Amino acid sequence: MKKRGEYRIRVTYADTDAMGVVYYANYLKWFEIGRSELMRDMGIVYSELETEGYYLPVIEAHCHYLLPARYDEIVVIETEITAIRRASVRFDYVIRDETKERILAEGFTLHPFTSREGKIVRAPKHVSDKITE
Repeated sequence: MKKRGEYRIRVTYADTDAMGVVYYANYLKWFEIGRSELMRDMGIVYSELETEGYYLPVIEAHCHYLLPARYDEIVVIETEITAIRRASVRFDYVIRDETKERILAEGFTLHPFTSREGKIVRAPKHVSDKITE
């Protein structure tokens, strides 16, 4: 089972730090963009999940920074669902330069499915079905 997506974004001036490179926390923001867009492409919209009473908080995040991205560059966010379990889902990410020749960063996030009250619950069937189909 592998669900993948690829999304391009331009580095804004606000994404950079005093050294002119992308501030480290913005890679996690890009992970979120990749994750949200991949799920949307699969027909799973976060806002609709929340309306149904399901949430996907981040309980673990890892990012390995390899090369800097700079203002006005295009970066490619590659996102892949690498595991779906009874009550959680894992996304892996690779951030590349526009040519896809250089890996800038790579990492993952882990998300349990929770209720509005924060209790861990089983993944909704329609979500797990779309991920595993």
